[in-house]
Amino acid sequence: MENFEDLGFSKVDYDREKRQGFPEVIYGEGKAVEHIEAIMGKLIERHGKVLVTRVAKEKAEILLKRFPEAVYDNTSRILLYGKPVLNFGGEVMVLAAGTSDLFVAEEAAITAEWMGCRVKRVYDVGVAGIDRLLAYRDEITKASVLIVVAGMEGALPSVIGGLVQRPVIAVPTSVGYGVHLEGITPLLAMMSSCASGMSVVNIDNGFGAAYQATMILKLATEGVHHETSVS
Repeated sequence: MENFEDLGFSKVDYDREKRQGFPEVIYGEGKAVEHIEAIMGKLIERHGKVLVTRVAKEKAEILLKRFPEAVYDNTSRILLYGKPVLNFGGEVMVLAAGTSDLFVAEEAAITAEWMGCRVKRVYDVGVAGIDRLLAYRDEITKASVLIVVAGMEGALPSVIGGLVQRPVIAVPTSVGYGVHLEGITPLLAMMSSCASGMSVVNIDNGFGAAYQATMILKLATEGVHHETSVS
């Protein structure tokens, strides 16, 4: 059996789960609805689950008629089918600086849940109202991995990074005024942060942040054992 199936317009990668731990995820933006439908059908047949990101509501309504057991989330524009087979230990905390950042934060949260993570959401805790963030300080320090979503000047991940001894995954968003440059300003600010243990994904890439967070918890759950020989 081949590792992929050639549909002409797409080569469906059935081996992705074996290589990377999770089935192929469909990026819905720019794809014709009939193409998404065909790929979804193949992945469901092979894996029993599928996740489609960046799906317009109009496309989702058509796909839900074909796959009535699927679920669509308007905020993140994610269409998902099936549930995780494995549930990983620990907790992913998704923090969003402002309500305008929720389309990215929910993409991260829903993706992580679909992949098998327990997720806690803490929203609208940006640095402009620092007391809102500090009210959750104890909970923040107990999370296993933190995904921190922010637009404007992108300061929130650096603040979080200074409070915890856990991996912090920063996500810049395209939310902000003029010199924000559609996400370039927070992206550069996050990449220039002096907070240790912080990594940065692409602008609006909640999916990428969730995947990275899940891989961390997956590795921690599996456990890594090294044999050391003593001479």
